[in-house]
Amino acid sequence: WAEFDAVEPGLLGSQRHFTRCYRTPIEKHGDGERQLRLNRRIGALMLRRRKDDVLTDLPSKIEILRTLELEAGQRSLYETLRLAQHERVRQAVARRGLAGSGIIVIDALLKLRQACCDPRLVKLASAQKVKTSAKLAALIELVENLRHDDRRILVFSQFTEMLALIGATLEKHHLPFESLTGQTPARERSERVRRFQRGDFPIFLISLKAGGTGLNLTAADTVIHYDPWWNPAVEAQATDRAHRIGQTKPVFVYRLICKGTVEEKIQAMQARKAGLAQAVLDGGGSTQRLRFDEGDLEALFGNG
Repeated sequence: WAEFDAVEPGLLGSQRHFTRCYRTPIEKHGDGERQLRLNRRIGALMLRRRKDDVLTDLPSKIEILRTLELEAGQRSLYETLRLAQHERVRQAVARRGLAGSGIIVIDALLKLRQACCDPRLVKLASAQKVKTSAKLAALIELVENLRHDDRRILVFSQFTEMLALIGATLEKHHLPFESLTGQTPARERSERVRRFQRGDFPIFLISLKAGGTGLNLTAADTVIHYDPWWNPAVEAQATDRAHRIGQTKPVFVYRLICKGTVEEKIQAMQARKAGLAQAVLDGGGSTQRLRFDEGDLEALFGNG
């Protein structure tokens, strides 16, 4: 609504009118007819040029999903956290409603996501007793195999602390790397990008926030997303640091997902959000909802 209000004021009415006539029916009630009506109304002003349409000679992008099993102590920690956080969220929603429980929901999901990445991220005494991370072990094995094939690798995570743990483990395995986070000074940021591009080091650890846009890293032919994020467009932008103009090799994109955890459920929500965006851009209808509701909470915190 904000974009169209800027380029064609009045086309979609007031923001209140837009919410009542389009947003609520489409997002909350899956009204396909309203979706089609919105598409027709804005269609004449939509211009979409996809990368695949413009760059017909761009090498392929191969996406690979790696599902991992949590084992022993890490699985037990995750289940203990899941049960405790699910109850905590239920109580908060019962007292304050969903709208007033946002901070608690986010914190609860954060703990579950951290437990999937590495128990050391979870600031609880019980978590510090768990000394293994299935995902970190899988990452190192994957990176070692890729380096045997002389691949150049970008590793993305939302957690800068996780990148530090990955870096420490890479050092133990004598795998050279460099990192880029929001704390990296601007001058060093540019220099590290240049060094990666000219081949000074083969592995680049990047926080999703710092590296999602604005970087040209076409020396990489492999992208690894260590942990999933809600918005698929953010991950796609990170991948496009390598798969863009100037790339001469196929780009392999790995996603590491812990089976039977909130990470799998985030993947499902990503697909739903991507489907709604596609419905607007391509002019198709959609009967799926985007808004976060109590049913979503039960799905995220439920067992299985």
